[in-house]
Amino acid sequence: MTKKEVTQLSYEITGLAIKVHKLLGPGLLESVYEKCLIWELQNNGYKVLQQQIVPIKYGNVVIEADLRLDIMVNDTVIIEVKAVEKLIPVFEAQLLTYMKLLEKPQGLLFNFHSENLTKSMIPLVNEYFKRLPD
Repeated sequence: MTKKEVTQLSYEITGLAIKVHKLLGPGLLESVYEKCLIWELQNNGYKVLQQQIVPIKYGNVVIEADLRLDIMVNDTVIIEVKAVEKLIPVFEAQLLTYMKLLEKPQGLLFNFHSENLTKSMIPLVNEYFKRLPD
């Protein structure tokens, strides 16, 4: 994939997340938003993995732990779904760690508890994104 393709994919995902937020509004559980976003993504033809285990690479060993990401789209973009009063730095760190462990270039952190999803979302890229061709 190219940087442009990853950026376009993230843009399309964000549009679907906004649709879910507009239809449901704030105040529900994270799991509700996650299920509705997954439905929208799958209904629009995206390949979606949910609650995937994130293996931990510890030296030369891969350790299975109960570390799970919320959603991965097209084996490229990781989505963390939150429904909290305020996003805290550990949520961003968690997503960056998932991106690093799985070697994925883009992450999207959505807080569905906000009044405006666009203003509260946090898009993240890493060194894997920087290595992609333009």
